[in-house]
Amino acid sequence: MSILVLGAGQLARMMALAGYPLGISVQAVDVVDNKIVDPVTKLVINNSLDRLIEEVDAITVEFEHIPEDLLELVHTSGKLKPSVEAILTGADRVREKKLLAKLAIANSPFEIVTDVEQLDNAVEKLGERLIIKASRDGYDGYGQWRLESKSELPGLKQKLSKLDLQKVPLIVETMLNFDRELSLVAVRNGEGDIAYYPLAENLHHKGQLHVSIAPAPNVDTPLNQQAQDIFNKLSESLDYVGVLAVEFFQIGQQLLVNEIAPRVHNSGHWTMQGADTCQFENHLRAVRSLPLGSTKVTSPTAMINIIGCQAFARDMLSIPGCHLHWYGKASRKKRKMGHFNLCADNYAELGKAMHTLAEYLPTEHFPMLRDEATRLVETRGVCTAEDSNTIRC
Repeated sequence: MSILVLGAGQLARMMALAGYPLGISVQAVDVVDNKIVDPVTKLVINNSLDRLIEEVDAITVEFEHIPEDLLELVHTSGKLKPSVEAILTGADRVREKKLLAKLAIANSPFEIVTDVEQLDNAVEKLGERLIIKASRDGYDGYGQWRLESKSELPGLKQKLSKLDLQKVPLIVETMLNFDRELSLVAVRNGEGDIAYYPLAENLHHKGQLHVSIAPAPNVDTPLNQQAQDIFNKLSESLDYVGVLAVEFFQIGQQLLVNEIAPRVHNSGHWTMQGADTCQFENHLRAVRSLPLGSTKVTSPTAMINIIGCQAFARDMLSIPGCHLHWYGKASRKKRKMGHFNLCADNYAELGKAMHTLAEYLPTEHFPMLRDEATRLVETRGVCTAEDSNTIRC
């Protein structure tokens, strides 16, 4: 069995590692130059893209920003999973907002802006505190701007005037006062069977995910069901195959969709140690029409991203339940270099382990770690609302 991944970064790498035990060979194409590479070693493979498309059993993606000519090429093979429509929807916030509206799924109030002069009207409709997002090619805080008050509008308009908003419109959203950010990662196969992981709670810093806690603390059954119902609507509408992530803002007992990601997701990395079957293996299972694996939680887990940092010793591996996943990339600011998965028997022990981990790491690169550790130490309750998958904490 063989799979081609569009994109040759760390997500393709982790799919390849998950495929080895299943006997699935994973190769990747660098979307910059269309070279075929081994996603683990990064060695170039002497094969043409056209020939490889014919040879592989399935084709998938590690991110949604795929050049349109490449996407069209693999689409004609009939082997691409998820579909072109799903990938394009995840890559374009205008498409995404239109899908949410069509399915009557709650999300942040917004306006589509194709000229900077329309920002004045957006402020009148949505209020002074706004998040402005490029509709395409934005990620990890890139392609986003904040408006904190109306007095900042002239400067922001001047900055945005350099963009071609006819080609790439802006999505202008109300800056919500949400309680927390959550995400649901789940997998759907070609027959419509779905396996859900529990909701994860996500902590961001300057637009980037720094820490995920799974299962998210204090999630009751109605909230869990609400998230799954939204996933069902989206995945059925897109006839989705593979892992799909849905990011939410929680306000009281309501979930508002922030964005969808048609791929394996950073907030699902905890599954590599914290669940029976990790998201990467389940994605491969889905696109190769294999039975889906169990998503049962094996322990409460914290996923901590390593961002722009490589100058630390490996002594933290002495911490019980600590697992390091290093991506082997050259270091630069805001780049995801790897991640830790910390596993423990309950939230309090998980928080203590995070405090211990923080002692080994530079605070400037891990700014969320200590505060989240303290919060978890004080947490009590049930780890997940899914009755068949409940761990008392």
